[in-house]
Amino acid sequence: MSEKILVVEDDVNIAELLRLYLEREGMHVTVAHDGEAGVAAFEREGPDLMLLDIMLPRLDGWGVLRQIRAKSSVPVIMVTAKGETFDKVTGLEMGADDYIVKPFDVKEVAARIRAVLRRYNGEKPENRKRLVFDKLIIDMESFVLTVDGKRVDIPPKEMELLYHLALSPNRVYTRNQLLDEVWGFDYFGDSRTVDVHIKRLREKLENVSEEWALKTVWGVGYKFELRDQEEK
Repeated sequence: MSEKILVVEDDVNIAELLRLYLEREGMHVTVAHDGEAGVAAFEREGPDLMLLDIMLPRLDGWGVLRQIRAKSSVPVIMVTAKGETFDKVTGLEMGADDYIVKPFDVKEVAARIRAVLRRYNGEKPENRKRLVFDKLIIDMESFVLTVDGKRVDIPPKEMELLYHLALSPNRVYTRNQLLDEVWGFDYFGDSRTVDVHIKRLREKLENVSEEWALKTVWGVGYKFELRDQEEK
């Protein structure tokens, strides 16, 4: 079954170029040319992934992403002519899964789409596990995070990062190790991506339990610390 991709791009020529190339790659592509049409197309088509431009008429990319994330964790790749770090970090903090800066190579776009979809679709079923800690359940079989008895909506890569850290409590991972092991060798981003995702995880998990915490090891990286193992 071909992947369903929604392209939200106001430049007709760029949108058509993406549509032609991605369809040649075997994907089913729907195009919207403004933000409001993009939200409507998302609800109508139920895509597997959205390519979302930031500078859009009627509703900009930030507004579209905010509406999508309020109801869905479907992967979103932001497309922007702005290369500033602020825009990249803002998109990631709002729940984007990746970003592409114009001008881009359509081959790179296709590669990014496939990489994000591989990560979103998760690990092989036999490798998924359910990790249980005080007031925390990380269930990779159902892809559900439960914090203090409540289900928490969480983007796929945040879940995968938390699971990866919690799978080896008290082990310190460098940012590059996490990029390699969670995002994969084909990820095109940089180490700031890890920092952004850790920040978002902390917002969900901070002060939930005294028995564990996401810890920064300055100058090295991050770990999921089980305090009872180290302090008792």
